[in-house]
Amino acid sequence: MWNIPSKEELAKLPRLYEQDGKGKDTLIHLHFFMGNSDWFISEFDGKDTFFGFVCLNGWTDLAEWGYISFMELKELNFRGLEVDRDLYWETKKACDVPLIKECEGW
Repeated sequence: MWNIPSKEELAKLPRLYEQDGKGKDTLIHLHFFMGNSDWFISEFDGKDTFFGFVCLNGWTDLAEWGYISFMELKELNFRGLEVDRDLYWETKKACDVPLIKECEGW
């Protein structure tokens, strides 16, 4: 994985379930990507588990909210391609992220 978040950055993320029920107002704090796949992170358990929105291979009809293993993201490697973190990402509401908005039909 390129540009791994520091322990300090990860410590600032809301813990699992802290944003439960916020729906469109859920804050997305990190964005990871690889090719046409995107992981939008809203929460972290402080160890290995993220919660967020995932769209793999551009398949918007199969995109969903769920749990994501940080370890598995870091280890993902497809023909030399690795997951990268969007260093220019700024925290925003889920409804303000075009891909999430499209997938959710908002």
